[in-house]
Order: sequence, then C-alpha cells, then structure tokens
Amino acid sequence: MEDIKVMLVEDNGELRRGIKAYLDRQEGVKVVAECINGLEALEAMGKHSPDVVVTDIIMPQMDGYSFLEEVRRQQPERMPRVIVTSALGRDDFITRAVELGAQYYMIKPFETAVLCSRIKEISGRGLPMAGPVRMTAASQVVSLDEKLAGLFLTIGIPAHIKGYQFLREAVKMVVENPDVINRITKELYPGIGRRFNTTASKVERAIRHAIEVAWSRGRIDTLNKAFGCQVALREDKPTNGEFIAMIADKLALEQRSA
Repeated sequence: MEDIKVMLVEDNGELRRGIKAYLDRQEGVKVVAECINGLEALEAMGKHSPDVVVTDIIMPQMDGYSFLEEVRRQQPERMPRVIVTSALGRDDFITRAVELGAQYYMIKPFETAVLCSRIKEISGRGLPMAGPVRMTAASQVVSLDEKLAGLFLTIGIPAHIKGYQFLREAVKMVVENPDVINRITKELYPGIGRRFNTTASKVERAIRHAIEVAWSRGRIDTLNKAFGCQVALREDKPTNGEFIAMIADKLALEQRSA
C-alpha cells in the first residue's frame, strides 16, 4: 500500500519541522511538501498531488482560507482531504473552514500523535470518523490580536494587504479608547500613519479598500453569523468609521463578559 502523501502549510518553522519529524517516523505516512503560506502551497499542489493537506489559517501573503478557496476554484483532479489547525477556536472560524472543505479543525496546541491519527482516518487507514469535523485540545484564552486576525480572515480581508494591518490597529485603538472614533480623521488615521510611517490619507484609503475587498467577496452572511445577528447588508457597505466602531464594540463587549 502506498504511503499517505501529506503537505504541511504552516509559517511557524519550529512547529512545522516538529510535525514533519514526527510524521516521517510513522509507517505509511510521508510528508511530500512543506510550505509557509498559501501561495507556496498552491504551487506545491501541482507538483506533489498530496492526499492530505494540513494547513494553518493565519499566514503571510496568502492565508489558509484564501488557499482553500483557490483550491476549490481550480478543482484539481485529486482533491486532497484537509485538516485545518489554528489557535482560533470560535464557531464561525470552524464553520468557515468546514464550508471550504475541511474534514477536521484542530485547535493549537494539539498532540502530534492525534494529528497523525486524523490523517490516517480521513485517508481510510484508521478508525472511522465520528463526524465531518472534530475539535481537539482544551479551550484557551485568545488574545485581541488573534480575535481580530481570525475575524478579518473569516470575512475575507486577506492578511497581506495594507488595510488589514491598519484596520487591526484602528480597532485596537478604539477598544482601548472608544472616544477616538469621534476623531477619526484628526487622531485615529494620523496615529496609525505615525506607527506605520505613512500618511493619514493613505491609511484611510487602505482601510476603505480592505472593507471593499470583504464586501466584494460576498461573506456578509459570515460577518452576521460572527455577530449573532444581522449587522450588515450586501448592498449597504459601511463607512470606515462604522466598520471600525462595529468591530470594536463587539470585541469590547466580549472582553467585559470574559
């Protein structure tokens, strides 16, 4: 019987190498490619035709969600089975991963032995799966940065565009000081500009572009699910200030109720 061909997509080099070292010692499993982001993974897909892809979500240049979207769009002859690994354990993040084809969503940190078992299960070499997705590892405290990263990626704002970083800083500033949203042009944009060595006008344009990207990708339902109610409509794109305030209010409420 041929070995299960596994591709690892993970920008944390230490973690990736540790997983590879473990899997290489297991009978019937072979790591055929290691990638640090979705762009590298797309190229490796054509060369190696992996049976299983183990991918992180938050990565530079192309995140895990964008990678899985592109794989579905390309529709390779041999569609790999997918295991998503992430420190982000919110239901909406998991739902998005499953919608894009993930069979398992494993929360970091996890046991590498458990990952190997999941690889064998979805390849038909282990015990039957109990369901389409299963979470492993205990729940953990998620930082504000992690929450923002997961939320932005879920609704379709890719990590490589400038507006992603600017939006993250803007929301954090408003969470820390809610009144700053009322001084968006005089204080918030210039403050972000100083941190990133750019102008306030470029900050404003980049944030507007990031919001436009999210709306053009049609993930408004995902945004509404994240909030638990209808906060946005496809035909009613929010202004920069409205979007920043909406996200900041949600995260501030979560912090107070934690």
